[in-house]
Amino acid sequence: MNLTGSSIVAGRDVPGTGEAWRSIVAATAEPQGPQLRDASPDQVGQAAQAASSAARDYRALPAHRRAAFLDACAEEIEAIGDTLLRLAASESGLPLDRLTAERGRTCGQLRMFADLVRSGDALGVRVDPALPERQPLPRADLRLRRIPLGPVAVFGASNFPLAFSVAGGDTASALAAGCPVIAKAHPAHPGTCELVARAITAAGERTGMPAGVFSLLVGRGTEVGQALVRDPRITAVGFTGSRSGGLALVEAANARPVPIPVHAEMSAVNPVIVLDGALSDPASLATAYVSSLTNGSGQFCTNPGLLLLPAGAAGDAFRTAVAQAVAGTTGQVMITPGIAEAYTQGTRRWAAVDGVSVVAQGVPGESPYAPSSAVLECDAATYASHEDLSGEVFGAAGLVVRWSGADELLALLEQIEGQLTATLHGTDADLATAERVLPVLEERAGRILWGGWPTGVEVCHAMVHGGPWPATSSPGTTSVGTLAIERWLRPVCYQSFPDALLPEELRAGNPLGVTRLVDGVLEPRSR
Repeated sequence: MNLTGSSIVAGRDVPGTGEAWRSIVAATAEPQGPQLRDASPDQVGQAAQAASSAARDYRALPAHRRAAFLDACAEEIEAIGDTLLRLAASESGLPLDRLTAERGRTCGQLRMFADLVRSGDALGVRVDPALPERQPLPRADLRLRRIPLGPVAVFGASNFPLAFSVAGGDTASALAAGCPVIAKAHPAHPGTCELVARAITAAGERTGMPAGVFSLLVGRGTEVGQALVRDPRITAVGFTGSRSGGLALVEAANARPVPIPVHAEMSAVNPVIVLDGALSDPASLATAYVSSLTNGSGQFCTNPGLLLLPAGAAGDAFRTAVAQAVAGTTGQVMITPGIAEAYTQGTRRWAAVDGVSVVAQGVPGESPYAPSSAVLECDAATYASHEDLSGEVFGAAGLVVRWSGADELLALLEQIEGQLTATLHGTDADLATAERVLPVLEERAGRILWGGWPTGVEVCHAMVHGGPWPATSSPGTTSVGTLAIERWLRPVCYQSFPDALLPEELRAGNPLGVTRLVDGVLEPRSR
């Protein structure tokens, strides 16, 4: 499959009109691939119009047709083979085994949403039959289902060129909901974006989807994304990336005459709270911590960037073991030179704060964009008094904050921002402290772990990958798991309609056999 560098609008190649630029090799910053040019404002409008024109036809398709499209997307991505993995590795610096697993996750979640569409469960059907004899007032017949919002703009993440990009969870869930998608190609991996976009386009053609159901727009700066969010035909936005980028899109969406929801997953430090009982084997715990911190050069939105550690001899033993483990690490290539530079500046900013000391640093990698991992330390008072320490340093950098007593720990947690995750390490001996801490963590995080490390995000029905502001702009949602589909749907109630005019899932007898809540009682699927 040859790369062209063009945007793809409703199945057509549309060369951009901006200044020429090229993808780069992450490890060397050497240019590679064809010239790319940003989409023009007119081309953004063409994509939005195509999506708007396709929206009703796509929404009206029977569930099995949409599900077949999602399955075909997975098949077409797999059919690209190792070409996709090699290009993604070159553009991102990520190893092939990691990308192989990520491709499996990408295709797996497409198929998971296909199954959800077939089940009808996401429709959220509720039926309250008429009660004409009820006193003092009768009740009308009321029936509810969820319908798709309309065209969705998707902005992929730099650190997951497959699973959180063009065919990632936002796209999969939006297409499953019945919403056309316009994906903005990420400038860190534009070639990978194009290959995946062509796979989705091929799947749409193969399964007879309306042409405007999917488009890809090339854009290196902010202009294309801003124009897309401001277009009145866009009804919602999915974003994964930096806080500054997410907030800029939120601001643009709110400034529209008709504001739209922006589901932005932004920065997090994902606090790990070590309780006293967990320090019975400090060396083992330290090894696991450093492994999680440095995995993938720390470029995970769930990386454990903040660790709260008890003061005292046991905590000191853990710190010593961490220092030994970190010293044995070698830096890995980061996704872009800019991200590598921001990481280096971030660790220097931490180290410059009075009261912060360097526990250990690893060895830089051979590439100039493979900086060493680092762990730094301060006490609770220092952390509480310096705002610079509370922000994320994206990469393999960890800040250890020492606490003394449950009251000081609780005070620390009360000042922490909203997070994607929070983790507790302890034993049965720590349950009393954990019971005090847990209510605070429930207010601060979308996922709470007892033991383990937060970097693994399972794609399943119960997963929550979200959290309170500013970890995300939509605390009531998730970007991973089947619940993600609800971001792109809204409820509609039909009152006193004749059966023939009702959508099939709301009709008497439940002809589609979907799960329904009838007069408050769950009526399970019948097929």
